[in-house]
Amino acid sequence: MWQSHQIYTGKVTGSDSPISTLKSNTRQGYDFQSLLTLFSPRSKEKALTLPNEPREIDILIGTDCISEGQNLQDCDYLINYDIHWNPVRIIQRFGRIDRIGSQNASIQLVNYWPDITLDEYINLKERVENRMVISDVTATAHDNVLNTQSNDISYRKEQLRRLQEEVIEMEDLKTGVSITDLGLNDFRMDLLNYIKANGDLANVPTGMNAVVPADPARGLPPGVMFTLRNRNNGVNINQHNRLHPYYLIYIGENGEVVADHTEVKRLLDLVRSACKGQSQPLPEVCSLFNQATDDGRNMGVYSDLLAQAIRSMVDSKEDRDIDSLFSGGRTTALVNTIAGLDDFELIAFLVIQATE
Repeated sequence: MWQSHQIYTGKVTGSDSPISTLKSNTRQGYDFQSLLTLFSPRSKEKALTLPNEPREIDILIGTDCISEGQNLQDCDYLINYDIHWNPVRIIQRFGRIDRIGSQNASIQLVNYWPDITLDEYINLKERVENRMVISDVTATAHDNVLNTQSNDISYRKEQLRRLQEEVIEMEDLKTGVSITDLGLNDFRMDLLNYIKANGDLANVPTGMNAVVPADPARGLPPGVMFTLRNRNNGVNINQHNRLHPYYLIYIGENGEVVADHTEVKRLLDLVRSACKGQSQPLPEVCSLFNQATDDGRNMGVYSDLLAQAIRSMVDSKEDRDIDSLFSGGRTTALVNTIAGLDDFELIAFLVIQATE
C-alpha cells in the first residue's frame, strides 16, 4: 500500500528499536524522537530538526511509551486496540493529539473493546479477593482496607462503561470527578518549557509573590493562593494530594476556602488562567496591593490568611477525605495556628487583588 499510495507507517514500543516503512538515508535509521517528528512535523518543528527530510509518516503504531510528554497534535484520529482497566491511560493517549495548537477541525477517539464483560476484563472479583489476602497476611488492622480499592475499581468500571456505550465529550465524562482531572501532564510540560527558556528554578528564593486582578466570573474572587511545602515527615498526606509534599490552597479575603489542597487540577487551572502570558507586573493591581500593605511592610492580613489556610486543612477532620490524610489516628502535628505554621514552609503566593 505504501508503495502505490505513498503512505508511510512507523512503530515505536519503548523497548525495541523504532521501525518504519520510510527508509532513512543513514545507516542508523530513525530514532524514537525522529520517528515522532516525522509523524507530527508541525508540533515537533520538523523544519528545524529534520530539514533535509521532505517525507512524513502517515500512520504511527505505538504503545504507552508515547502516552505522556509528547506533542502529536498534527494527528486527528486515534485508535485504541487495547483498553486499559484504568481510564486515565486512555485519556493520556488521547491527550497527545487533543492539545492546544491543533489545527484539526475535529479529533476522534476510537476504542476496540474485547468480546467479554467489563467485570471479566478488569478481573474485579479476583482483584478484590487478592486484596483481602494481602490484608490478612500483613495484618494491617485497618477497618476498611478494601474500601479504597473496591471503590476505585467500581469508579473506573463506570468510566469504562460510559466510554464503551456512549458517544460523549471527554470533558463531560464525570462520575463525581472527571477522569480528565487526573492528568497533570500539561502543567508539567508548561514547567519544562519555562525551565528550558528561563533556566533552573532551584535558586529562586522562597516567599516570592505576584499580584493579578480578581475576576469572579472566571472563578477568581479576591483572595490569595498559597504554595506550601510540608516539612513534617510524620504527616502522610500524599494519598489525597498529588503534589505532596507541596500544597496549593486558595483562600478568599473573607477567610473562606475557595479551593482546598485536594483540588489540584482546579487550582492549577486557575493559576494558569490568571497568570499565563503575563511576563511583567501589572501596575494597576500592584499599586493597590502596595497601598494596602504599605509597600509590603504590613503583611498582617496575608499572614492571617496563611494561618487560616493551614488550619483549614486540619479543622475539617470530620470530613472523610481530609481525615484520611493523617495516619496513625489523631494527629498532633497541626493542632493550632502556631503548630500549623511551623509544619509548613511558604514557597510562594499569588494575590488575587480586588480592583473595585
